[in-house]
Formats: sequence, structure tokens, C-alpha cells
Amino acid sequence: MEVAANCSLRVKRPLLDPRFEGYKLSLEPLPCYQLELDAAVAEVKLRDDQYTLEHMHAFGMYNYLHCDSWYQDSVYYIDNLGRIMNLTVMLDTALGKPREVFRLPTDLTACDNRLCASIHFTSSTWVTLSDGTGRLYVIGTGERGNSASEKWEIMFNEELGDPFIISHSISLLKAEEHSIAILILRIEKEELDMKGSGFYVSLEWVTISKKNKDNKKYEITKRDILRGKSVPNYAAIEPNGNGLMIVSYKSFKFVQVDQDLEENMNEDMSEKIQEPLYYWQQTEDDLTVTVRLPENSVKEDVHVQFLPDHINIMLRDCQLLEGKLYSSIDHESSTWIIKENNSLEIFLIKKNEGLTWPELVVGDKQGELIRDSAQCAAIAERLMHLTSEELNPNPDKEKPPCNAQELEECDIFFEESSSLCRFDGNTLKTTHVVNLGSNQYLFSVVVDPKEMPCFCLRHDVDALLWQPHSSKQDDMWEHIATFNALGYVQASKRDKKFFACAPNYSYAALCECLRRVFIYRQPTPMSTVLYNRKEGRHVGQVAKQQVASLETNDPILGFQATNERLFVLTTKNLFLIKVNTEN
Repeated sequence: MEVAANCSLRVKRPLLDPRFEGYKLSLEPLPCYQLELDAAVAEVKLRDDQYTLEHMHAFGMYNYLHCDSWYQDSVYYIDNLGRIMNLTVMLDTALGKPREVFRLPTDLTACDNRLCASIHFTSSTWVTLSDGTGRLYVIGTGERGNSASEKWEIMFNEELGDPFIISHSISLLKAEEHSIAILILRIEKEELDMKGSGFYVSLEWVTISKKNKDNKKYEITKRDILRGKSVPNYAAIEPNGNGLMIVSYKSFKFVQVDQDLEENMNEDMSEKIQEPLYYWQQTEDDLTVTVRLPENSVKEDVHVQFLPDHINIMLRDCQLLEGKLYSSIDHESSTWIIKENNSLEIFLIKKNEGLTWPELVVGDKQGELIRDSAQCAAIAERLMHLTSEELNPNPDKEKPPCNAQELEECDIFFEESSSLCRFDGNTLKTTHVVNLGSNQYLFSVVVDPKEMPCFCLRHDVDALLWQPHSSKQDDMWEHIATFNALGYVQASKRDKKFFACAPNYSYAALCECLRRVFIYRQPTPMSTVLYNRKEGRHVGQVAKQQVASLETNDPILGFQATNERLFVLTTKNLFLIKVNTEN
């Protein structure tokens, strides 16, 4: 059985700035342009039965504004008339009205349990679209940047079951066979889950193909499903279609499409309640192992082999336990007996007296260690000097203990450890795992549309941007940019809703639920002389922070950043904030 490789993210030290002094608030005005929409955005509010945190993450915080990364400064949204509306900006001072590029053929309001309609720009000529009712559209658009050749035409249209949103999609061309691979996300009810929220998250990897040029019809050729207990922060298919990467709080695993859910749950439950194969306990001198045997077992059925650092237990022709012991034993003095209650008792004499064994057989998880009260009391006594009932009992020592009261709220990260996993598209097994620890996920951004989306993580106080490279097996994630102190700064924004950055890393931005947008620029050279009085040195660069306040009381529903502009979508308006000039 292949085991997933445990990897780590390699930080590029030259991209860090240990002398960064913080952001300086700039009062320079930001040009802001406002467009009134012909029809309101097709916002779908959470229903009463969508009450979990996962529903809020997936649907309640959904970004209704979509950026076409294949064409600069082109954004899309879907209004409540079922129209996909596009705004492409050439000149800020001559903005046109958003134009309709496609209209959904079904009436969305007729479906009671619909989700928000979602769209993903698969390539420069393909788009995938969900209407929120469970129907998937694959649309050929022509060259979207060229008004003469742009024509949105449905190439595939099929009902896929329960409503879903699209997380990611790619276009593949292999040996004249064109395929579209799509990741769709659902949150589904789990009737047999008595302890948790009663819901699980389903990620379905759907592949739609056209076999040859003569056949014009696209068909579903593959469907694989992953299940997990949390909405993934990041999920993307590799550009070659050979794998999938997921950043999530709780792990995902592939399940059979035709597998009965109840059967699967019963298997999981039986695994959880399965009794240990053996129980073991230890003293300073020896170990006692107890193995439950079938009824009417006799001495002739059992064979136990002792070696100095190895044990092998056989019952008739079946192997019960075999492996390398944690430490050496006196194999000649070790014995075993069968007791009246159909249990096999094995006595192992330690070679190294006084050594505490954390496990019996190296890597074996089938046993359970039983500790007596005297052992627990002895361990507690040995650790007594490390603990105290007082908070910070002796702060005058050279190395005072940590005082949790000195931590600020934004330093506390409540989630347990998240992980970054890579799944193989053929074997459906996990091949690489990165334990992210407290490296909180912040946002994702498309830097190069031909590559996978980048993801941004908090590392200490900074925010680091990572570009996945599926072709580099040894160094799969590259550190490409750093936003100094942004990890710390964003944690203090308690009302933040969306987070983004420019594809050229020139600035990062976040918006609150209402009105306010914060922009954090990379350090730039000063045009005037500035000195740091504390250190008595010349300051060559300054990082600016700017704040824009939108003239609306409507909630912000969408937020996208390009190299030059920020686009902010509310229920009835689309705002453009000019952040950078072309040069």
C-alpha cells in the first residue's frame, strides 16, 4: 500500500522583509466610479435548513462577482432575470453599461431549494455554468475578448442531481479528444450522523468529453466523488488533469459513486467500535500482553515465536500479530500461557529495565495500553515541576513562562490544524500531504490562467502567496510573493467579507460587509527624505494603506481585484476603484 508523502512548504527567505515597519495611512484620493445595474443581482439567501457553519462558508459568503482571468479587467455577474452580464473596462472615464452575453433558459425562481448560480471561466473559449438548481451547462464562447467572434452557445446541458456550485474547471485536449473537467460542490444531509452537524460536504469531479471531431455531442465520461466534513478553502484540478489539490480543515477521501451510503456508514462505524486485538501493560521490568482467542482454542492451535527484537503470534494458520518490538527483550526468559477464559497471556522480559515503551510493536495500532493508577501517579509526579496552579507564578526569572493574557485577539487562531492534500486522478489516493498547522488560509488568486490558482497563507505575521506546480513532484508549491504583516493586519478586521490581491502582487485588498474597502500596497521608494528617529537611519521605502468608502448602504456581494482596478458588487450597483495606473 502506497503511503502519502509528508511534505512541507519551503519559504524563500529573500522574499521576506524582517525590517518591515508597517503600513502608513495615505490620504491620497482613490478614483471611484459607480454603475447602476438594470436588474438586481440574483442573490440567494440561506434557508432555515441551511444553518451550519459549512452552509455559511459555501453559500452565505459566496462571491457573486466573477473575474475572467483570461482577459484583463473583465467581470461578470448573474442578475435575477437569469442574465449573465459582463463589464469590460477599457477606459475608466468612458464606462458603458454591463452587457448581456447569455440568458439562462430556465426560470430560476421556480425552484424552491436552489443555490446561487455560479460560473467559472475554463479557458479563453469555454465557460462552465450552474444555474443553482442542479443543472450543469458547458458553453462555448468563442474568443471572449473579440466582439466579432464571441458567441455563447450551449455545448452540454444536463441535470446532475441536487443543487451545487462550481468550484473549478479546466479544458483538456489529448489525442484529438477534447474534455472539460469540473469540480462541483454540494452540502448534503447525512441521516446516520448522530454526533456531528448531520451534513457532509461532497466534491464531485465530473469529466465531459467529445471523442472526436466528427462527433459534436459532449457526454459525461467520468464521475468521482470525494467526501469530507468541512467546506474546502481551496480546491483545484491540475492543468493536465492528472490530479487534484485541496486545502481543508478536515480531510477528504474518494468514495465509490455507486456505493450505498448506509453500507459505507456501517463500515465506518464498525471500524470505530472494533475492539483492540490485544491489551498490554508494563512495569519497569516486564510487559504482559493479553490476546482474546476464539472459544475452545487449545495449546496446539497457538504458536508464539520470540526473538530479541521481534515477535510472531500465530493461531492455527492465521497470523495474529507480527512485527518489530519497540525495544529488546530477553527472548529466552519470555513465556506464554492459555488461561481458562480463552485468553492468551504473553510475558516479555525487558532487556533495558526501567525503559517505558510507548508502543509494543513499532507502527502497530491494533493494541491498547492499560496503565494502573500507580503508574499514572508516578508520571504525574515526574511532570509536576513543569506545571503550576498559578498564572505566571515567577515572572522575574530569566525565561518567564508564556502568559496567554499578553496575546492579542488577532493572534489567536481557533481552528485546528488544516491540511493541503494532493490526490492522484487515476488511483484516487492521496499522494502528498502538507500539515498547515497554524498557517491560516486567507484567499486564492489566479496569477496565470494556464496554471492552477495560487493560495495565500498566513505565516507568522506575514501573508505568503504560493503557486502550485503539479509537474514538479519534489517542489510542488513555490513561494512567489509576500505581503508584509498582512496576516496580522487582516486578523484585526473583524467585519471582513472578501479578500483579494492583484495578479502582479502590487497590492492586496479586503472589504467589509458594508461600504469600506482597505488597500495595502507593496513598499515603494520615497520621493522625499524620511528618517527613522528611533534607529537614526534613512527610510528608503514605505508601504501605504488606503481606505475607500462606498456611497451605498447595500451589502457587498462580490469583490474582485485586477492589476489596475478593484471591482465591488452590491445588490444594485457595481463600483470601480482605480488602484494603479498602467505604468
